[in-house]
Amino acid sequence: MSGYADLNSLTVVVTGGARGIGRATVERLAELGARVAVGDVDAGLASAAEDDIADRTGAVVLAAALDVADPASWEAFLVQTAVLGPVEVLVNNAGIMPLGPVLEEPADVARAIVDVNLHGVINGTKAVGPGMVERGRGHIVNVASAVGRVAVPHGATYSASKFAVVGFSEATRAELAPSGVDVSMVLPTVVRTELAAGVPAARGVHPVSAEDVAEVIVETIRRPRPESWVPRWSKGVSRAADLMPLRAKEALGHLMKADTVLADADEGARAAYEERVRRHRG
Repeated sequence: MSGYADLNSLTVVVTGGARGIGRATVERLAELGARVAVGDVDAGLASAAEDDIADRTGAVVLAAALDVADPASWEAFLVQTAVLGPVEVLVNNAGIMPLGPVLEEPADVARAIVDVNLHGVINGTKAVGPGMVERGRGHIVNVASAVGRVAVPHGATYSASKFAVVGFSEATRAELAPSGVDVSMVLPTVVRTELAAGVPAARGVHPVSAEDVAEVIVETIRRPRPESWVPRWSKGVSRAADLMPLRAKEALGHLMKADTVLADADEGARAAYEERVRRHRG
């Protein structure tokens, strides 16, 4: 796990790079001199991000449309951004989080969550991984979620997709390590972005910013770690809870209000986001 201590001129792909954590990550990487390919299903917003970030930082930023759930879209995206050079780091960040009771969740919404959150990571890994293996070096950073370790009601399919990303990351890390390719995952708690609009933090857990998560992603690129939490101390709480008997674990979740955090989300505050992701998947 050698990492990339010097990010200057490093070629990085960031998916879901036009909004939230993705945009903050693109900005931070650009400030450090990396060449960044911004992939987003919203091509117009990605292009606007390219212009704004490139103008402010002077870095090489190139945006192109990318539907992470579509392998053909990955092929087209990599052709359009090939001018930046071989992909040295992939940040699989794109994700969606429609909320609600699982028994009321439409089939197409469940399918979209899995397509974007899980298949997007798998497709991205398969698209850039072979080149990394051939060159004997590379790094894939998967943005999962704290609910990839701690399942939360009213987000069952979202939790399932993030649990799957955790498993996929652990398996591919073992599989690709002999070829010189690192695989890391970053697990944020509640982040102040549109995706988490209206979602209250669990008791004692303060929301973090997209910039906080971006900084951990950059640190992970520099010094690869298998698993990084944002905030860092939340990993210890999760691990301690896993050692508890089930009833004690459930009592802790109730005490922290973690068991109702998604159910208590403000529907009005989430309305615009829910409408967009349920209709457009991103």
